[in-house]
Amino acid sequence: MTDLAPLGPLFAAGRTEVVFHAGDNDLVHLKRRFGFTFGAIFDTSMAARFLGLRSLGLDVLIRDRLGIELPPSRQKDDWSVRPLSEPQRLYAAADVLHLIELKEHLREELGRMGRLGWVEEECAALAAEPVSERAVDPDAYARLKGARELSARGLAILRELYATREQLALAADRPPFKILSDATLVALAASAPADREALQPIAGCTPRVIGRWGDAILAAIARGRSGPEPEPPTSARGPRPSLSGAGRRRIEALRQWRSEAAPRLGLDPGVLLPNRLIHRLADAAPRDVHALASVEGVRRWRVESLGGELVRAVVG
Repeated sequence: MTDLAPLGPLFAAGRTEVVFHAGDNDLVHLKRRFGFTFGAIFDTSMAARFLGLRSLGLDVLIRDRLGIELPPSRQKDDWSVRPLSEPQRLYAAADVLHLIELKEHLREELGRMGRLGWVEEECAALAAEPVSERAVDPDAYARLKGARELSARGLAILRELYATREQLALAADRPPFKILSDATLVALAASAPADREALQPIAGCTPRVIGRWGDAILAAIARGRSGPEPEPPTSARGPRPSLSGAGRRRIEALRQWRSEAAPRLGLDPGVLLPNRLIHRLADAAPRDVHALASVEGVRRWRVESLGGELVRAVVG
């Protein structure tokens, strides 16, 4: 892999703004894998959310805001194959070519709405957010959709397939879902194919997948067939602390406020007040704007623009 270390000081410099589109996962990967820090970022997807836009895809935003049609999507291509094709090169370049112009367009719109500071504050928080190492959940396989319908032997196969997918993803430097989807893992565990020919009818087992990882998939299935059946999975989360009646009423009051305020402000409810903040506010029960500002994650823009409303919702 090319040494990316020279980019570190550039990303960390506050005078250099790094522009992303829906950059949450990119930032986590760059921080975790390379130890990068970011001085300033601007996320065009976040900007679109605070403008109240419903279609957030980069191709749609560039078409609607800039009048430019991007090349056809190549997201389903195998980008690990080299050399890249000319359509792939054009797609990859177009994906970032217009980001700066789109950023400027969205910044102007946000400025006219008085929400540019809102987005800048959210982007600053995203840039500064620390990334912890991923906790290993030994029972993650058992929580995939459809896993509960499997037999004990099917769960044993799914356990081996899940572990194999993690190893393949690490070796290929790709997200696990780019190797095999969760649905494909569950389908494989349910049918337990014994050879490459039996893999072919499974959705997600394309000729490319079978060619690259077929042997590893079949070996995982064989281990699951012969290995011990798994113990019932333990709960990954402890029980939620019980809320008092007053706490539950505060949660309902905040949800009610959000359902009324979101359409008035033209914002998605999850952008206006995420569920995690509803629970924090219900727990902290701030009685004034000063106390509201001290609640973790509330952000200055909510306090300054909506603080009185939020306090009234909490106080009831």
